[in-house]
Amino acid sequence: MPVQSQFQSRPATMTVATARRYGGPEVLALETMPVPSPAPGEVLVRIHASTVTTGDWRLRGAAYPKGLRLVGRLVSGLFRPRHVVPGVTFSGTVVATGEGAARFAVGEPVFGGANSGGHAEYIVVPETGAIAAKPMSLTHAQAAALPFGAATADHFLRHLGQVRGGERVLITGASGAVGHAGIQIAKALGAHVTALTSPGNIDFVGGLGAEEVIDYTRQDVAEAGARFDVVFDTIGHLDFGRARGLLRRGGRYLTTEGGWREGRQMLVPWRRHGHVLRFGISEPDATQLLRLAEMAEAGKLAPAIERSFPLAEIARAHEAVETRRRRGVIALDMRPSSGDQPNLAAA
Repeated sequence: MPVQSQFQSRPATMTVATARRYGGPEVLALETMPVPSPAPGEVLVRIHASTVTTGDWRLRGAAYPKGLRLVGRLVSGLFRPRHVVPGVTFSGTVVATGEGAARFAVGEPVFGGANSGGHAEYIVVPETGAIAAKPMSLTHAQAAALPFGAATADHFLRHLGQVRGGERVLITGASGAVGHAGIQIAKALGAHVTALTSPGNIDFVGGLGAEEVIDYTRQDVAEAGARFDVVFDTIGHLDFGRARGLLRRGGRYLTTEGGWREGRQMLVPWRRHGHVLRFGISEPDATQLLRLAEMAEAGKLAPAIERSFPLAEIARAHEAVETRRRRGVIALDMRPSSGDQPNLAAA
């Protein structure tokens, strides 16, 4: 079966963002590259929106957590980025399918995650990979936020933390891309949520469903007492030593900022109170994305977009992410040009 395409005349080139060396946002540039063709079992997606994530910032600047810098460089490229085109999320429309690819139809809105290539006008991905039909209830920018922020929160809370109904969960960095999704996912799991955030975000996180909000500028969360079953630290605000004082017997401390120290601590049996430390890497797959899409359609999960930048302003988007002070997600708007088919431009 030959490639099926929505193009009357397929564009030869596309605009992409590139990072050919490590450094600050200034290393990002726009370049022109050929539009890829889908191989057998692949789909070509015209990207409408992507996001700039904490992972994108870390990969661009080789800004890895303490103790993991050498390992990070070995993975992402010792002297320069291994993947020239950054971007780990996308949402858009299938415009071509390779031979044998039948999971998605040409013209179908989809979203997904990839190791790289999301900050481009087009991306080719395996149809069996981390890709799913876009929830109709979400915009493309919101759908693009699911494979990173929401998928990370889902992995930590559902899998690593095994949060159950009636448990009490504390989430730090509660207004960020992972944190604000974590509030909604913990609520969907039936937990009582306490959010730790700054004064300007109290109403925001409360509106997402947090039953209690702690302003970290006015109260030291370490004084809250041992009343949580799970502490989910999304920004490295707490270490395990401080977090243990907040945990009930058998409580779990989850951190997205794990390094060598946390790895060593995981090996220590904290038998006295049964406390557990867990961290890891979230790698979304189609099953998880389908679950998140179902939550979105059920009204239980809606990513908040703080601001959307055009691809030409990707450096500014990285600067916004690097502050680590945001309300929701920073998105990239890569709507199709007027040269594409009209229905590809639907938001």
